[in-house]
Order: sequence, then structure tokens, then C-alpha cells
Amino acid sequence: MAAQDAELIRANLAVVSPKASELTSHFYALLFLREPALRDLFPPAMDAQRDRLVQALVRIVGDLDNADALAGYLGRLGRDHRKYDVVSEHYALVGECLLAALARYSGEAWDQATADAWGRAYNAAAALMTGGAEADALVNPPHWNAEIVGHERPADDIAVVTVRPELPFPYRAGQYTTLETPWWPRVWRPYSIANAPGDHGLLTFHIRAVPAGWVSNALVRKAVVGDRIRLGPAMGEMVLDHHTLHPVLCVAGGTGLAPLKAIVEEIVFAGHERFVDLFYGASEHSGLYGLDELLRISQRSPWLTVRPALADMALAGISGGVADVLAEYGPRYDCDAYLSGPPEMVLDSARVLRRLGLPQAQIHHDPVLTGFGTPPADAHAVGAFV
Repeated sequence: MAAQDAELIRANLAVVSPKASELTSHFYALLFLREPALRDLFPPAMDAQRDRLVQALVRIVGDLDNADALAGYLGRLGRDHRKYDVVSEHYALVGECLLAALARYSGEAWDQATADAWGRAYNAAAALMTGGAEADALVNPPHWNAEIVGHERPADDIAVVTVRPELPFPYRAGQYTTLETPWWPRVWRPYSIANAPGDHGLLTFHIRAVPAGWVSNALVRKAVVGDRIRLGPAMGEMVLDHHTLHPVLCVAGGTGLAPLKAIVEEIVFAGHERFVDLFYGASEHSGLYGLDELLRISQRSPWLTVRPALADMALAGISGGVADVLAEYGPRYDCDAYLSGPPEMVLDSARVLRRLGLPQAQIHHDPVLTGFGTPPADAHAVGAFV
């Protein structure tokens, strides 16, 4: 993208960011007015969907100067949109409605140069998304049907849910996917996969029921063995680099343990015996639901060190929030770090690691949304246009 276009788009987002909620509501109102049939592709409540639009814009604007990263992200986003039954013909209408909404909420800051910059950027993005969708359609279904074959409750608000997809599900340890339940059709929520790929073909998810969480509460409190759900494609870039044998630092908070447990499993399967230091934090003891299994793995694998941390009490001589414990006990400066958990914990841990001298390029975590506009260097956001 031309530097001038990127500058115009960033300046325009700074203008409309205080009105992000109104802008996204207006965008969807225009879209459904122009094509009422599209409303059936969306959930009944649109709050989360409006957030997804904001998140996509944040991510795209954050990568305007990184063509490779942006192309990869948009290709994956187009592939993910197949589960919504989005087709290439929808993109032109989406672009028209998006530019109309931006124009309305930009006021006097909207001019022909800004409109042209947005138009070129959107057309390029749409081309990458449709290309990603078309390439994926050659090898994968738009979604995977799966049966729940295991459901355990290690804590009152946590379920470990194991599913068997009907078709092979390609993914890497450390990635996440989105789930749709029969109780909330068209409502998709992201969850990390808690096991490395294996011959059994099973996927395990660690799910915490959150207040007003439609999907999480259904999966924790309603789901039973035999129920069927749907999976979107695997997403995320928090995967191991097998071309290096750097030590691995894992920092998990609560159910953020899921993808890091998968990464540890992958190291076990590969037989590389890379040194792994895993910090596992929670606000209360029940949040450390996976600690016993981790300790069993560490007993068989001397290269794995597990450091639990509780915010308000000492555990194995360690106390404090996981970022505080990390500051005291880690890291090795030649390691690759993988972070997963609540957004505040991830960002705090990333700051601690950078302060201790670990390069940003060696700190990996799934996207974290921090606002509307240009994101900080240590955060991106995932989402979708539609």
C-alpha cells in the first residue's frame, strides 16, 4: 500500500474512533437495508459482531506497512468467512456500505482523497480475502461438524470438552478455532485447542463459563456427551518454530493454559527435549485446574519446569500474580516465549519480558484488542468485516 494511502487511513480512523459504536451500527443497518437476506447470516444480537468489525479494522490498519503480514491475515480471514456462507459477491456491497458509514461519521474530515484511499485499501483487502477463501475451498469444507465425546468439570465454572470431527481437522499446536453450538445458532466464539494433533483425531477445549457468555455457559453447563457442534478453521500464529531448538518459555493464566499445554505435548511427541519453563497463574486455586497433569508430565520430562502462581497466596514457595512471578524467576534471554490468558495478563507479561531484555520478535501470543485505531506494538486484534 502506498505510504500516502496508509497515512490518510490512519488519520481518518483517529477521527472516527470516538464514534466507533455508532459507525459500526450504521454500517450494518445500511448492509441489511440494501440486502435484507444477509441478516440471516448473523446472530440475533449484533454487539459481538460490531466488535469484530472494529477488531478487523484495527488489525488491518496496524499492518498497513507490513504487506506480508497483512496478506497472510486477510487470506486467513477470507478462509474463516466461509463458515458464515459469505461469497465473493458480498464483498462489493460490504465495501460500499463501509465507505458510506465512514463518510457519515468523518464529517468535514472526509474528502475525495480519503475516500479514494479507503476504496483502494478495501478493494485490495477484498481481493486477498476472496483469494484465501477460493484456495481453501479446494481442500477444506466451510466448517467441520463434530460430536462431543468427553465432558469433564474440573471446577464449577470450567469444562474440559473433547470432540471428534467428522472429517480430518488440520491444525498446529498452539492454534485456536471458533465453535458454534446448537443452542446459539450463528454465534461463533474462539477457543484454543488444548492438545497437539494426534492419530486419534480428537480436539480438546478448556472452557470457562463467563457472566452473560452464551456459548461458554452452554458448553460448560448444558453440553453432554453426544451433542454436536460446528468448528471453524484453525487460526492463530502462536506455533512452535521447529527450525530452532531455543528454550521455550510459556506463560499461562487460567484457561489460557490450553494452547500452551498443546505446545508442551508437541515437544513431547517430537522428542526434542527442548528446555521448557512454564509459568501458570490464577486468581484462586480452582483456576489451576490443569496443574496435576502438568506436574505428571514434568516428572516424566526433566526438561519441563512448572511454576504455579496464585495472586493471594504462596504455592510451592511462590506467590504473586503470574507477571510478578515471571519478573522474579525468568526468563532465559535466548528463549522463545508463548503467552496465553486474560488480555491484561498477556500484555503485562509481554512488558515484563521486554523489560528483562527479551526481543519482541521472540514473544508470541494470540491477538489482543486494546482499542480502535492504531494498536500498540505489542497488540493486535482478530475479527471480521462480516
